[in-house]
Amino acid sequence: MSEKKRALVLGITGQDGSYLADILLEKGYEVHGFIRRSASGNRRYIPHLVDRVTFHRGDLADPTSIYRAVQAARPHEVYDEADQDHVDWSYDGVGYSCDITGAAVARILEILFQLDPTIKFFQPTSCLMFDPRVRPQNEESPFRPRSPYAAAKVLAYTISRYYREVRGMFVCTGIFYKHESPRRTEEYLLYKVCRSAVRIRHGLQRKLYLGNLDAEMDLGYAREYMEAVWQLMQLEAPSDYVIGSGVLRSIRSIVDEAFHQVGLEADEHIEFDTRFSRPGGTNDVYVGDMSRIRNAIGFEAKVGLAELVALVIAAAEEDHAQGRLERVNH
Repeated sequence: MSEKKRALVLGITGQDGSYLADILLEKGYEVHGFIRRSASGNRRYIPHLVDRVTFHRGDLADPTSIYRAVQAARPHEVYDEADQDHVDWSYDGVGYSCDITGAAVARILEILFQLDPTIKFFQPTSCLMFDPRVRPQNEESPFRPRSPYAAAKVLAYTISRYYREVRGMFVCTGIFYKHESPRRTEEYLLYKVCRSAVRIRHGLQRKLYLGNLDAEMDLGYAREYMEAVWQLMQLEAPSDYVIGSGVLRSIRSIVDEAFHQVGLEADEHIEFDTRFSRPGGTNDVYVGDMSRIRNAIGFEAKVGLAELVALVIAAAEEDHAQGRLERVNH
């Protein structure tokens, strides 16, 4: 009987990490999760995993805890989904974002190299690394990061390539475009819009405040992208892959779809708020060229905007039915 494959998911409590854990368990893996102590104690997306995953406590800022987790899990594959992943927060926490999103990747990879260089490693990066004036972007497009978060992702990407090309490790990177799901918080646009639409429908909120409605994004479904990640890690040789839908959606179209699905007219409930306009990048547009990943694993994003919005709205309606959808005083 062949040995059961083991995977260590860093950041297992988040959107991408929790979906990866689900997928790995479905494929018969022994799954280990790396979790940190946070003020919020955020484990809302993993209660179904508690009895099926071995958890290791630690923090990406602490190399010793990373070392202990890898040594204890003895993984065949490591997936790093544990960074500071919010662009707006990076403006106010530059040093922390650069460390946890960028430098921590070097800590992880050096630990893997010292303990067992045959361990496969996946590192997510971001389309925000790219120069938005060049579109669509592919794996060879020039970088022009426009936030501390994006700059840190450039470091994560380049150090990953170093360990692949110089150290000879199996290191795969995914250059992600925006991907959402019901496993988000209201700091993220689609989740905020859909939950606000449901609240307004039920009289729990009056207005939804947003920034530039004409801004566009390449948007897809997180679980679908995580399934692609697993497939990439099964290839014979690692590489870098753009992962997105290749389709631009305006914020206005997202808002209109969400309010349409709850039976409301969006224009009656939306107001502009300058607080939601980003410094230096309000008109930047990122859209991916999926040629390489399509050729590698046949990937095509299948979940469209209407279906994605429906998934998030259904989760919000369920929260309302269970008394978990809180009132907002605006």
